[in-house]
Amino acid sequence: MDAADVRPEIRKDRPKELRQLDEDRKEWIPRTILGRDVVKGTFASLDAILQKGTVILEPEIVDHLVPDLKEDIIYIGGSPGKGGGTRRTATKRTARVHKSGRRYKLTAMIIVGNGNGILGLGMASSKDHHAALAKAVIKSKLNVVRVRRGCGSWECGCKTEHSVPFESEGKAGSVRVRLLPAPKGVGIVADKSSKKLLQLAGIKDVWLKVFGNTGARTNLVMATFDAIKNLNRRKGG
Repeated sequence: MDAADVRPEIRKDRPKELRQLDEDRKEWIPRTILGRDVVKGTFASLDAILQKGTVILEPEIVDHLVPDLKEDIIYIGGSPGKGGGTRRTATKRTARVHKSGRRYKLTAMIIVGNGNGILGLGMASSKDHHAALAKAVIKSKLNVVRVRRGCGSWECGCKTEHSVPFESEGKAGSVRVRLLPAPKGVGIVADKSSKKLLQLAGIKDVWLKVFGNTGARTNLVMATFDAIKNLNRRKGG
């Protein structure tokens, strides 16, 4: 059976929580028809798979076709910091009370993208910190989408892909997010977590308008991702 080495180099610029995951990755042996076709070179790019609508079941397919893929953590957890305040953590801990005591669960949220129109978001839970991160990385790669970009601002009209082509809306829980096209030079006007998502998507100028409970960070990021996906559901623009 054909195999491919898709293990990325350990980069020091990556979040320290993800460096250990690089060391644990092994040589990829495709287990699906799509994976074997990718190794053979049937698909030249990830766009061809996404346009065809084929379901991706192996995260290594994305690693193989997008070698410059970057990963980042959305810090959804928190713990009391020194001198007061909250120190953000990579995983969020929740507990359930049983007769035998408390059972803890850790949840992580990971985003992946190449900064040029490929974006993925994944959230997973586990009893172990590193296992939760590893599962979230896999889910984010299985959930990649093509980001539709353009210049939809009447103030610009440069016809380049620096912003979004038109207004788009997304929802998750009580949070509703609206993406508004912005002219060149405005930058990404959004919160830090959503800004990470938009930067990895390759969007350079955009306004983000948010409604609802913005303190729910997971819902805020998921609503932003939903708004980005909805750009592909509208014809024209």
